[in-house]
Amino acid sequence: MTVQPSPENLKQTLQDKGVKYALAGYVDIHGIIKGKFVPISHIGRMLKGSELFTGAALDGVPQDIADNEVAAMPDVATMTVCPWNPELAWFASDLHLEGAPFEACSRSILKRQVAAAADMGFTFNLGIETEFFLFKDSADGGFEPISGRDILAKPCYDPRTLGDNMHIVGELVEAMNSMGWDVYSFDHEDANGQFETDFTYTDALGMADRLVFFRLMANEIARKHGAFASFMPKPSANRTGSGAHYNMSLADRETGKNLFDPANGEDTHGCGVTEMAYHFIAGIMKHAGAISAVIAPTVNSYKRLVRKGAMSGSTWAPVFVCYGNNNRTNMLRIPSQGGRVECRAADIACNPYLGAAMILAAGLEGIREAMDPGQPHRENMYNYSDKEVREMGIEMLPQNLGEAVDAFEADPLSKQVFGQAMFDSFVQFKREEWTSYHTHVSEWEIQRYLKFF
Repeated sequence: MTVQPSPENLKQTLQDKGVKYALAGYVDIHGIIKGKFVPISHIGRMLKGSELFTGAALDGVPQDIADNEVAAMPDVATMTVCPWNPELAWFASDLHLEGAPFEACSRSILKRQVAAAADMGFTFNLGIETEFFLFKDSADGGFEPISGRDILAKPCYDPRTLGDNMHIVGELVEAMNSMGWDVYSFDHEDANGQFETDFTYTDALGMADRLVFFRLMANEIARKHGAFASFMPKPSANRTGSGAHYNMSLADRETGKNLFDPANGEDTHGCGVTEMAYHFIAGIMKHAGAISAVIAPTVNSYKRLVRKGAMSGSTWAPVFVCYGNNNRTNMLRIPSQGGRVECRAADIACNPYLGAAMILAAGLEGIREAMDPGQPHRENMYNYSDKEVREMGIEMLPQNLGEAVDAFEADPLSKQVFGQAMFDSFVQFKREEWTSYHTHVSEWEIQRYLKFF
């Protein structure tokens, strides 16, 4: 059991590092960090939940303006000195209400599912691939990639463009490694100005903490260089979007062994994972529609989940609820190394606490009920027509946010995982988002119809 430092010892440690302020950072419905800066002299009070917040002032924190305020309770084990501002230390935090955990806190929602996995003897390990764009504001009021090099038709893996952006990407990678994240590769992706960093997996709660911090950090580092980091899933109609592929496995809590590794069990479908992993996959497939609303949570997300829409000829994003081996056209892919399952439908705009909670709950249900995912698909699923896919008995992922929210609302798992208050808040917020988009008159409509008739 880890012994937590006393407030005085923690204060001294931070002062020795040059830290002046602390941030007890919780997240809103989007997974965006919120909080207050607290002088180190008051850190003892902060650790006891002194910083209060009106939930009604935030997106998707289900409170009325007349309700008592929620308090941010820092997780001391997550203390991180912010690389872009060494005078500030961040603590991942849970929300409490009236002295008890707040049911609708995103981090607490994931912790409940992590506890359910622990009750079954499992640790949920998770790696998330961070894809994002680096842009600068352009003179015409728009935006453009920050590199001065000519725009390439196929920039994927281009070392020249990556080199042009190393003043930002390199600083970001160094910051990640300074915190022990162990970046093992990074590259320029398939769209101009798009990058990916890959770093070592950890437990699901720790990985969710890292992703929300990564988005904050990437933007703060980019701003130092006159740019901004964008986590919009698909900023351009003819370029690939930014995923946040979830790479998942379960480990034995006692031994740490990977329970998805076929070395620890039989591989019945020949894709490189155990029978337990196939049950896990089946559970996710059963609840794929509801999960989509959480891991692809924006109107824009569903412009990424299409077959075409990139200069490379493919979006590299899934359309159908199916699985297979090292085949990127499946929603669930088992990479060639085996021993893990990758969900390719998740995008970089997701709230990772909520997304991981939904996927874990679905996967555990699949294990408990020994669900069968059917046969894997090794072929290019993009080559099938919608009619052919239906005849094969394969479901499509939701095609827009409205369909996804319908699936989320109809699935009992959603309320079970989120709790009543967060379930209601999520459905209401996302329905309003869809309605706002759906009733907006776009430039496309003006150009097409204003003088059409």
